[in-house]
Amino acid sequence: MLERLQTALAAAARDHTPVTVAALARTARVSRTFLYQNQQARALIEQATRTSRPHPGVSSSASRAQSAWKERALNAEDALTQAQREIRTQRTRIAELLGKIRDLEHDLPEGALQRIVTENTTLKQHVRQLTQDNQQIQERLTSARQNNRFMDKRIADLEAQLAPYLTTPPPRP
Repeated sequence: MLERLQTALAAAARDHTPVTVAALARTARVSRTFLYQNQQARALIEQATRTSRPHPGVSSSASRAQSAWKERALNAEDALTQAQREIRTQRTRIAELLGKIRDLEHDLPEGALQRIVTENTTLKQHVRQLTQDNQQIQERLTSARQNNRFMDKRIADLEAQLAPYLTTPPPRP
């Protein structure tokens, strides 16, 4: 019986479970009376109780670790709640938008969808044509500005060449 008690004490120490007479009696399959009345059994239990008591520093670090885990769990629960709330909001918004699409499709007269698609295609082609025209006009404007600058320089050169003749009086006959 003492061997079963030692095995139960070793298991309690390994699992860090509290050492109580009732728990040891169940685990070792012995009676509580045996544990209280047998000197060797009592000595083993007292020794295990002394060694299993946590040291003050260990218990405070363990409680800090436990409180940190509790804090993390609470934060995770808050994040989960917020994520679920956001998902519900997004699902509601999606349902509203799908309802609007269905209403718009329902309210359209027959053939309107095809007409709208055709108009959209025509407008896209028109936009492409206007973009090309705009690009061509921009290129012509750039060329005209370059020609204008060239002409301004040419006029300035010609004026510089004519300047000596304009400032001197013509010779007398």
